[in-house]
Amino acid sequence: MKEITLKVPDTKLQFFMELVNQLGLEIMNDEINIPLEHQQEAQRRLELIQEGKMKTRSWNQAKQDVFKR
Repeated sequence: MKEITLKVPDTKLQFFMELVNQLGLEIMNDEINIPLEHQQEAQRRLELIQEGKMKTRSWNQAKQDVFKR
C-alpha cells in the first residue's frame, strides 16, 4: 500500500474529506495535540528560567542525577 501526503486548501477541505469518505480511504492524522495544561506548564517553566528562578542543565547532567540514586 502507498502513502500520499497532500496539502488541501482550507476552502476545499470539506469537499476533499467527503470524497475521501466516499472512496473509503484511510485517513491518518499527523497533528500533535498537546493538552492545554501541558502547554501552560511548559510556559510557566520557561518564564521561571527567564526570571532566573529555575536553572537549566544538560541531559547528561540530568541522567547523572537520576541514576546516582
